Amino acid sequence: MYEYKFEKIELSKLSGKPKESYHEIIQQNARKGWRLVQIFAPGIGAYGSAAYYEAIFEKRID
Repeated sequence: MYEYKFEKIELSKLSGKPKESYHEIIQQNARKGWRLVQIFAPGIGAYGSAAYYEAIFEKRID
């Protein structure tokens, strides 16, 4: 069985770039035993662009 964790990564409204390093978020979670499954970018901003990213992690639970 797996446990899932969802982490929201906000984007700058002006540049559209992440406000924080998603590389570091992935590394921090990996050190805690979480595996990156997917980075999802829902299109809910202007012209269908993403307003944020959502990183999806999983970890096996026994």
